[in-house]
Amino acid sequence: MGRIFVTEFISLDGVMEDPGGAEGYRHGGWSFAFDRGADGDAYKLEETMESDGLLLGRRTFEGFAAAWPERDGEFADKFNSMPKFVVSQTLSDPAWSNSTVLAGDPVEEVRRLKEEFDGTLQIAGSARLAQAMIEADLVDEVRLMVFPVVLGEGKRFWGPVADKKTFALADSKVVGEGVALLTLKRP
Repeated sequence: MGRIFVTEFISLDGVMEDPGGAEGYRHGGWSFAFDRGADGDAYKLEETMESDGLLLGRRTFEGFAAAWPERDGEFADKFNSMPKFVVSQTLSDPAWSNSTVLAGDPVEEVRRLKEEFDGTLQIAGSARLAQAMIEADLVDEVRLMVFPVVLGEGKRFWGPVADKKTFALADSKVVGEGVALLTLKRP
């Protein structure tokens, strides 16, 4: 059985929308206002290198597929070569290498994938997918890179849940210009 972890850039008030500035959000690119430092960069590389596959929603998948194949280096090589699973009702023929569409019920598709996949799957971005998998108790770990800014509006990482979800703080560290790295595990 595989493991699933979610990794997100979020603001202090939980906004995850457009940290890189490619989506047209009025505060887009907000994460670039802070240097996460060499330790923060190393953390993101290590996180990617330990992943055996990507699990993404369609919009995040399309953004990644437009950006990563054109890049090179250790991080890009890993993203481009590892298996990618995209949850989508509309995408049928993904062009990015090693990509598979999960077109059925998202929870059931991911539950089956988690049972069959031997390794660690990373969900990056993909707010609705991450929220649905947390709600379905399919996420083993959440990794947050919390930037010291309040945005006041925008798509939030934490969504409604039918019942409370408990996490244990497994690790925390501050890197760069006050960016907090939080690792939360399901007990």
